Amino acid sequence: METRTPRGFHDVLPDEVRRWQFIEDNARRIFDLYGFSEIRIPVLEFTEVFARSLGTTTDIVEKEMYTFTDRDGSSITLRPEGTAGVVRAFVENSMHAKSPVSKLWYSGMMFRHERPQKGRYRGFYQIGAELLGPEDPASDADLIAMVWKFLESIGLSDRLTLEISSLGDQRCRPQYKEKLVAYFKPEADRLCPDCRRRLGTNPLRILDCKEEGCRKIAAGAPKMMDNLCGECAAHFGAVREYLGSAGVPYTINPKIVRGLDYYTRTVFEVTTNELGSQNAVAAGGRYDGLVEELGGPGTPAVGFATGMERLVLLHEKAHPGGFRREIKVFIAYVGEGTETAAFRLTAALRERGVPAEMEYGGKSLKSQLKRADKSGAVYTFIIGEDELSRGKVKLRRMETSSEEEVDIEAAPALSF
Repeated sequence: METRTPRGFHDVLPDEVRRWQFIEDNARRIFDLYGFSEIRIPVLEFTEVFARSLGTTTDIVEKEMYTFTDRDGSSITLRPEGTAGVVRAFVENSMHAKSPVSKLWYSGMMFRHERPQKGRYRGFYQIGAELLGPEDPASDADLIAMVWKFLESIGLSDRLTLEISSLGDQRCRPQYKEKLVAYFKPEADRLCPDCRRRLGTNPLRILDCKEEGCRKIAAGAPKMMDNLCGECAAHFGAVREYLGSAGVPYTINPKIVRGLDYYTRTVFEVTTNELGSQNAVAAGGRYDGLVEELGGPGTPAVGFATGMERLVLLHEKAHPGGFRREIKVFIAYVGEGTETAAFRLTAALRERGVPAEMEYGGKSLKSQLKRADKSGAVYTFIIGEDELSRGKVKLRRMETSSEEEVDIEAAPALSF
């Protein structure tokens, strides 16, 4: 029997969860401020949802998906990302007919069979949001501004850089791909095996290769930003103008290539130099053809996702400590009949909203006080047989070890 997690999966232990909750609570608050509503989608989808949306030549579909055959013979995949599932739900539930604009956010576990690294797991958590309906560049800027506001709210924006670019659309990208093929073809023998294959399937992915040799060759490749059609250039210019008017700091990075085929026009990444090679903290962009690809009406859309594990790692660096579970009052007891009184006092404190804990099993007073100190309790009530017989209880301030007696019936009403 294996008593460990599979490779690339991990537990989030109680000592870590409060930091996760802090980040999640801020995401919920900021997304609500921008008018986004939560959607909860299945962790499983038919494989075709991802094959059609992500593109059959992407690394995710080719190498990383957890796919299996269900008992009825259908092909099922554990979701590797959230956007495709949200769009499938949007189409299946005819959400386009209910409102011209849908603002949806999600969170949950994703699955990719890739090499585990620091901040990168096979089972990992994401928070993301999708804005479906508007084609206006203001919607791109609004979503990006929301992402930046969220990162500010958790105290990370001073450690991050927002980078934006444009991938063009179906009018200008085919010509750009032709230029890339013409550039890389003479260098094919020097490319890694994956990039030699990409040359015939998806040459844009060569620009995103992490192999040093491919990176050096790609450094001189034509840039999409120099090959945008007039409409895409105007769209990107407007996005920049809106971001500037909102005071969102950004830099232009023409080398951004999102790894999924559905992206068009605006793309962006939020990066840091504090997590080694895994420098992307959040990323997203526009995907105007995805809804139609999954059987819905032509619907422009823009979205993003952020990896929780990387956010947590960065947050721990920026804000170490401070996320311990709060125990305001600990109740210790010793002697016959005192456990019932301790239980009653604990319940009364919790009824008033005071975080309280008590010992179980009647350990020594010394042991209980040690646990009270370790728990971080500010105060400890001590109930002994003598105090109980007089209707009293000792109140100890843990920081100074000073004590006083108070009426046990009045104890829950004290100001803590």
